[in-house]
Amino acid sequence: MFTDKTIEKFQGLATPFYFYDLDVLRSTCETVRKSAENRGYRIHYAVKANPNPRLLKIIASYGFGADCVSWNEIERAISAGISPSEIVFAGVGKTDRDIEAALKAEILCFNCESIPEMEVIDSLSAKFKKTATIALRINPYIDAHTHKYITTAIQESKFGINIWELDELMKRLADMKNVTLKGIHFHIGSQITKMAVFKSLCSRINELQDWFSSHNVNLEMINVGGGLGIDYENPEKTARFEEYFALINEFINVKAGQSIHFEPGRALVGQCGSLISKVLFIKKGSNTQFAIIDAGMNDLIRPALYQASHKIENLTSKNNKLRYDVVGPVCESADTFAKYIELPETKRGDIVAIRSAGAYGESMASRYNLRDLPGAVYSDEL
Repeated sequence: MFTDKTIEKFQGLATPFYFYDLDVLRSTCETVRKSAENRGYRIHYAVKANPNPRLLKIIASYGFGADCVSWNEIERAISAGISPSEIVFAGVGKTDRDIEAALKAEILCFNCESIPEMEVIDSLSAKFKKTATIALRINPYIDAHTHKYITTAIQESKFGINIWELDELMKRLADMKNVTLKGIHFHIGSQITKMAVFKSLCSRINELQDWFSSHNVNLEMINVGGGLGIDYENPEKTARFEEYFALINEFINVKAGQSIHFEPGRALVGQCGSLISKVLFIKKGSNTQFAIIDAGMNDLIRPALYQASHKIENLTSKNNKLRYDVVGPVCESADTFAKYIELPETKRGDIVAIRSAGAYGESMASRYNLRDLPGAVYSDEL
């Protein structure tokens, strides 16, 4: 990813910034397109992972749709060239403004997460003389074996409709004249690396399909959501899309006329991005050395929020390796990217890359401590 020429250019740029290797993104998108097309699958990129306009335009060019969780994300997706007819709208807290704007845009589907939400969509649809297509986000009670903050399908989660609510839901749905139930939707968590988790999801989907069939409901869409993880220790590796799609193909009982939908986010963009920073100071501690860099938790919050691990590389030093805590300048002890990791002997002014930062990096950046937001640099600009 980083040639000598690229590293030389980095030295003349103001840090911190996100660097996006567009060839990596295109290669990943091509892998997904081929694997999905072979099975007739439909892809909706999860915009929350990274709404960067340049990345979105590339993703749109591969014919993918979008999974959005706010009207602003829908608007950004449409401006990037994604058709509203390929946009699904998820989220537990859709505002009236969000719903009204999405109805006017004529998006593909609302992924509904509660009975009260369905009632509001029905009411607003009637107001605008429209009929909304909905899918039910059902909580399948599957442990994704990932961090608790990104596990979403366990009992007492704020996400999704509980299975025990379905009988009541179907009774209420019969009185709603401005919504049409077309599918079911799932999202069991994020950064899932154990394929057995997705196999369990397939079994639950098959059970629920049988339940809906017994209630004379023909489902046109089965949306398995996202969650496929990436390898943070090996940033050059693409996510295991072919294995993932093959598993879904093998274990979901697809009925005639059904389409299968996916909502990848991290798996599409995670490996194309790195956070580039400069070393400000080397500070000696009693048991370690601190490499204090100019990127902070406001630029990349994942390590502080999820205790996430990113590979860190010193791009400008080839010296013997020493141990460092890599920390940022923000006034929080949580502003730590890694502890006691091995790096080439590091000094002030060295350029470091925090890898696999294309997802949930720039999109979650803030101005905490009134720091500037990180910029973005693209491989075709250097």
